[in-house]
Amino acid sequence: MSFLDCSCISHTQVQPLDIEERYEDISHQLLSCDSSEYTLQGPAGGDDITGLSAEPAHYQLLSELGRGFNNLSQVNMARHIPTGQLVAVKQTNLDECTEEELLQLMNEVLLSRLFRHPNLLTSRLVFSSCCQLWVLTPLMAYGSADTLLRTYFPDGMSESLIAYLLYGVLKALEYLHRMGYVHRGVKASHILLSGEGRVYLSGLHSVYSMMREGKRMRAVFDMPHHSPALLPWLSPELLRQDLHGYGVKSDIYSVGIVACELVSGRVPFQDMPPTQMLLQKLRGSHCCLLDVAPFPLGELGGLKVSRSGVDSGIGESVATGSMTHSATAPPTDRPQSPAPKNHSATLHNLVQLCLQQQPERRPSASTLLTHAFFKQVKRHTRDTFLSLMYPAVPLTSPEDPPISCPPALSCHNPASTSTDTSEAVWDFS
Repeated sequence: MSFLDCSCISHTQVQPLDIEERYEDISHQLLSCDSSEYTLQGPAGGDDITGLSAEPAHYQLLSELGRGFNNLSQVNMARHIPTGQLVAVKQTNLDECTEEELLQLMNEVLLSRLFRHPNLLTSRLVFSSCCQLWVLTPLMAYGSADTLLRTYFPDGMSESLIAYLLYGVLKALEYLHRMGYVHRGVKASHILLSGEGRVYLSGLHSVYSMMREGKRMRAVFDMPHHSPALLPWLSPELLRQDLHGYGVKSDIYSVGIVACELVSGRVPFQDMPPTQMLLQKLRGSHCCLLDVAPFPLGELGGLKVSRSGVDSGIGESVATGSMTHSATAPPTDRPQSPAPKNHSATLHNLVQLCLQQQPERRPSASTLLTHAFFKQVKRHTRDTFLSLMYPAVPLTSPEDPPISCPPALSCHNPASTSTDTSEAVWDFS
């Protein structure tokens, strides 16, 4: 039974799913224009789930990966019994959703059917069982970039791995922007990595269309849902909420924040109160890499900002101290003063371009893909990718008894397991 045919939401007026056909041609045109040599990014092997069945009894739930969508959704690793393929299954109880939440779910399903890009995590296998919505996606065996930072790279990733991840993100953003959408949720926990080494951008629930009556708007004014959790990554113009609005360049600012996050293992502005964070961004706070303090340049006075990896006396103590801890780990769990890093000039330049205060000065995703920092990406093979990921290891099928075999039809939330969802592999918010 289709999600849109479920009796639980029959009172909600929806648009038919045939909008996919309206955009299918332009979607294929955009993909055909991609002549990238970044071969590891294409879908293949275990990342393809289009041939799997839409029958709940064909899936064996193995372990819980996390929860999301206001704790209404539970995500499990599952095995497709006929083929043995591992997938991720997100189950949402539609009976417990408000009408607004149902519309959000419907929008995410519609976008998953509309978008077709090898670097966007979409699902073309969505079905309902009783009053539970099942959304199947490929299993991201390496989890999210945020999980990799917390588990394997607490002091930041290598520049080669950062370039590899950001290149995949920019390919996805290039596609979204050409399609007339702004993502508004680019952050490390929405950057996923499969066991085959393919980078995916998730978080489609925050995507917003810039098309109105067949015309592309120059700016939009909508504030993303759950925006308090997204504040560190949101651009100044989006937070300002004035008559100028914001556009796709807002995502480029978020890429710059993510670059800082991946370099240091810490989210800029994270521990600031929301009001102070807002003021810092609106004043043009100079948020840069680990060796640069996140303050307006005018406040630094005569002190020079270090870019050589040598502590200037202000960079390390401010940029990596109480204001830049990860949202998912307490300050005591992180080193307070990691060793200075000597970042490349191309990485500094990339971050500087992305974090321009004026959005019109930021380059587009297409332009950033030609940046010198990403020249190293096209040289990677399967073996070099594995060397980049060391010591991280991918998820495997658990040896413990599965939590269901096969799942029984029920209109209640799946029973929680002993899995600690505070250390969830993906961010499903």
